[in-house]
Amino acid sequence: MRTTWPRMTRKRTKKRKFELFLQFFGYPFPPLGHLNNIWRTIILLALICTAGAVTVPSLAGSSQKQSNSHAHDFVIFATVFSQQGFALPGARVRVRRADEQKFRWEAMSDRRGELGIRVKQGAEYELTVEARGFKPQTRKINALEGNHEDLTFQMEQIAGGKP
Repeated sequence: MRTTWPRMTRKRTKKRKFELFLQFFGYPFPPLGHLNNIWRTIILLALICTAGAVTVPSLAGSSQKQSNSHAHDFVIFATVFSQQGFALPGARVRVRRADEQKFRWEAMSDRRGELGIRVKQGAEYELTVEARGFKPQTRKINALEGNHEDLTFQMEQIAGGKP
């Protein structure tokens, strides 16, 4: 005797990804038929706009504080050249206050021999430039007046140093 099992077929249903999301927002609103989704969309957009209106002024206030944070800074621009007048990339520049021993700021010259360092205005600084095969150079910078200083260094080779 042969037994046949009944074939079971499943009805395939299309899954709705946002069904739970829409049910959550549909709960407090009365059923309005075909307008229900439109009302949900309008309320969702209103919530997004309200959240944006609250966060935008706070972001604008913080950007004003950040833009004013560099108002009292002094910028030191320097260009470092070799003895022949070529740009000297990789020169190490260190800056410290004139009355301190420890260097607080440091930078390296780029491929064009240029660099920039931002320091606080209202003090005197000492800038030291060092490069491999060249004598170090030191200069005093008065940052009490103005907001920037442009410096040019022509490095001198050490006797027997790498050309």
